[in-house]
Order: sequence, then C-alpha cells, then structure tokens
Amino acid sequence: MAFDRNTKIAFLGMGLMGSRMATRLIQAGFEVAVWNRSAAACDELVAIGATPLSLDQIAHYPVILSCLADDYAVAAVYAQIAPYLSPSQIIVDFSSLSVNQTLDLAAQAKTKNVIWIDSPVSGGTAGAEQGTLVIFAGGDAQIINDLSLIYNVLSQRVTRMGETGTGQATKICNQLIVAANSTLIAEAVALASQAGVDTTLLAPALAGGFADSKPFQILTPRMASHQFEPVQWKVQTLSKDLNNAVQLAAQFNLDIPVATLALSQLKAHQNNGYAEKDLATVIEHVECKKS
Repeated sequence: MAFDRNTKIAFLGMGLMGSRMATRLIQAGFEVAVWNRSAAACDELVAIGATPLSLDQIAHYPVILSCLADDYAVAAVYAQIAPYLSPSQIIVDFSSLSVNQTLDLAAQAKTKNVIWIDSPVSGGTAGAEQGTLVIFAGGDAQIINDLSLIYNVLSQRVTRMGETGTGQATKICNQLIVAANSTLIAEAVALASQAGVDTTLLAPALAGGFADSKPFQILTPRMASHQFEPVQWKVQTLSKDLNNAVQLAAQFNLDIPVATLALSQLKAHQNNGYAEKDLATVIEHVECKKS
C-alpha cells in the first residue's frame, strides 16, 4: 500500500501536539482535513490550507490520524467515526493511551477491516513544531513502513516496537521516566535554592553530566525563574501517563515504588488547581510543602 502527498489525511485532535503536527503536514503539501471537539481550534489550520472535517465524511480519507487527550477521548471519538469507516482505512493514533484501551480499539477496528497502528510520540511541542519527534509504533510492520512519508514529516525516527499495543507500552515507559524525573528535578531546584545556589545556572552547569536530560534542560530554567508560559507539558497529561504506568505494572504484579510516589505528588499538584498548568509548576508543590 503506497502513500504519497496526494493521499488524503483526516487529522482528529488539534491540541498542543496535534495542531503542530497537522501544520507540518499541510506545509509539506499533504491534503489534510482537520477536526476538533471545539471547532474553533481548527481555525488557524484552515487558514493555512486545511479543510474542515465532518466526521460523517471520514470514509473519504484513507489515512486517519488522531492525537487526543486520553483513553476516554479516543474511545469517544472512535465511537463517533465507527459507523462511517470503510475497509482498508488506516488509523494511526498518536495519543498516549493505556495498552488495554489500545488493544480494545484495535480489535473494534479490525471487525470493520480497518487497521489500527498505535504511534505515540515523544519530544514535546518543540519536537512537534520542528518535526523531530520520536515515534514508538505498534502493529503491522509493512503498514508502518508504508506510512514512512507521513512519519518523516513529523519525526526524526520511528521504531516499530512489536505488535499492537507495544508502541503504547514503550511510551508508558518513556513517560514513567519523564514524569517521575520531573518531580526529582523540582526537588533538586528547590534544594539548590535553599542552599544559596543561583538556580538559573543549574541547567548550563549540569549540561553533559550524568544528571542531564532534555526534561532537565527544559524544566530547570522554568522552575528557577518561575516562568511557566507557554504551556509545554500539562500536569494532568503527565499524571495520566504515569497512572497508566502504575496500572500496567500492577497487571504484571511489578512493584514500582518510585513511580507510585511520583504519581501521588503529581496527583496532589493537579488537585490543587494545576491540572492545565505547565509541568514545571510542580516546583510550587515542592516549595509549598517546605516546613
């Protein structure tokens, strides 16, 4: 199955990531139709060449891309499009979901002879803008290869991790590290500040050392300066992803205490009114606990 820039693409979900990914596809010359639950989120994409999508017309699009908030959102949108799907369509889901939800949705799609490829991404909004995301794909190897032209616009690398669900399992492991690390970074910045360190120097000082990472370089300057706009990672998103990790581990009777503790911190922060705020605001959760 060959895809080229004449392949019509439907893109569902114009949030922080989806809007940037759709923009790259439009700028690369693809014919892209866009949909979002809040239609106004599509306006900027339509202004640069996208077509507004009516879900009852989705059968006209061989490739359907989705980038939605969570299990509930993807399941709800799939239920809306399911009556209109046609055999041989391909759904490529960039959302970060639980493995169980992915397996369930893929099984539902299969009853309609629709192919489901889980393709969660890592790299944040900057990676989405620059086309430097990394993608973890699960599903049919040939289909994943056939999607290369689309993937290449969005990412620096796509790795097929195995059968359906393994892409999501890999992303869950990725997010376990990112989310748990974010709480440690906040603790380190808070501790450094109390010890008299100029915390604006932490990121450059530790660059290239064993403690360094992309999250460290992104989060530390924001935590040091308490500048949290624009939002790059939402607290509720990382909390959801870390919860998926804890739940997946529980299925295998695997004890992951560090992730479990980090999850409790993120949930407490989220419940204090920070759900839609940037992940860097977790520094405020650490600081407010100071006795």
